[in-house]
Amino acid sequence: MKNNTKSYFDALVSSTAEIIRFDSSLKPADGEYPFGKETADCLQYFLSLAQSMGFETHNYDNYVGEVVYGKGEDFAVLAHLDVVPAGSGWNYPPFGGVINEDVSAGGVTGKKIWGRGAMDDKGPAMACLYALKALKDEGFTPRRTIKLIVGCNEENGWACIDYYNKVAKMPDEGFTPDADFPVIYAEKGIIHFTAEFPIENAPFTQIKAGNAVNMVCDEAFAVITRKASESLVDYQNPVDGTTLSYDNSPNTLRARGKSAHGSTPQAGANAFQAMLKFFAAQNEDCQNAYDVLFNDSANLKQLQDETGVLTMSPDVATFENGVLKVAVDVRCPATFGMASVTERLDAAGVNYRVDRYQPPLYNDKNGELITTLSKVYNQATGSQEEPIAIGGGTYARALRCGVAFGPEMHGDEVTIHQPNEYITFERLQLLLDIYYDAIKAIGAPKYTRIGIVKATYNK
Repeated sequence: MKNNTKSYFDALVSSTAEIIRFDSSLKPADGEYPFGKETADCLQYFLSLAQSMGFETHNYDNYVGEVVYGKGEDFAVLAHLDVVPAGSGWNYPPFGGVINEDVSAGGVTGKKIWGRGAMDDKGPAMACLYALKALKDEGFTPRRTIKLIVGCNEENGWACIDYYNKVAKMPDEGFTPDADFPVIYAEKGIIHFTAEFPIENAPFTQIKAGNAVNMVCDEAFAVITRKASESLVDYQNPVDGTTLSYDNSPNTLRARGKSAHGSTPQAGANAFQAMLKFFAAQNEDCQNAYDVLFNDSANLKQLQDETGVLTMSPDVATFENGVLKVAVDVRCPATFGMASVTERLDAAGVNYRVDRYQPPLYNDKNGELITTLSKVYNQATGSQEEPIAIGGGTYARALRCGVAFGPEMHGDEVTIHQPNEYITFERLQLLLDIYYDAIKAIGAPKYTRIGIVKATYNK
């Protein structure tokens, strides 16, 4: 396919940098702002930009918005404007939208836009909007009603999607630009649970660890007993990528690691793990907690299928009234349901509550949507890649037939949910080209949806 998107690139860069400057991480509800005023301002910026391009837009009470273009059966492009908290360790302001060619911070040559949301998911959302503009300006009207739906609570429970389903009709079919290329046919199930561990004679009086349940804990803090502080003198921290430090006024232990997406805990270094490992050497109850959370004494990681092995990331911890509470992010292989996990936790005697469950996504690889998007991607990149499965959870599972489609590619430096998140100019242009071609292919008369087919999974 040939397109003429380069004339839109400078405006796309400017708009992406601008929208990054909104701190759209979750804030307490405030009147008409369910996720905080700045998130609502971010949504309004996006919709106002779309209106200036001549598109019909809708703001559904600051929960979610949409941009509408085309005629015919609805097709969704589901993106999100909210972000996870910035965390620490940034070389540039996380909400600065800085543009430069720094190689030292990213390890990749060429110009970049830095900031939380650059890849997840503000940059891709903007690329989709400008792809629509390019199509509109050339006079192409899709024979589908393209609904570019932008949510504001994807990272924290999907209240935006729940609200959309109350006030509007979600299309049956669509894609989300919020994961990996070439195209994702399956996603693991997501389980967030909070485990509780009573700790007798605890070597600490206070613990605070982590920022969000879907971010590998990069910082942990504890007020410890004098006896525990004495044990630090000869202690050698065995958890790679983490450090422990001590301040005796008051007796404070700090652990630092590296954040990563909760679906890929191996890409980070869990600061809470380093802290709990130290306490486990002194306290049997802490050792039990460590065994469950990090040694997999409940045998959860025995669950695996073609979509991968189960991953578990204990990411947020507190200590209250003698009980250590730990919020855990589990990504369960797509052919297993929640019962496969809870049965093992029960058998291991773990005291827990399930806070959130999203069933897995498992589509037919040979469906029209997946084959069309695969062809678009392979033509754009000159590759011959096959559909893949991931551990992350995306808006695709909000649709009867939905897939994730970009923006990451194999071999990328992964910075999503980590400090120094960025998107390169090269990738932003590629996204603009790919999403332009994808929407044009889906909106063409020859595209015929041949039915929605989903594989089954164990309940």
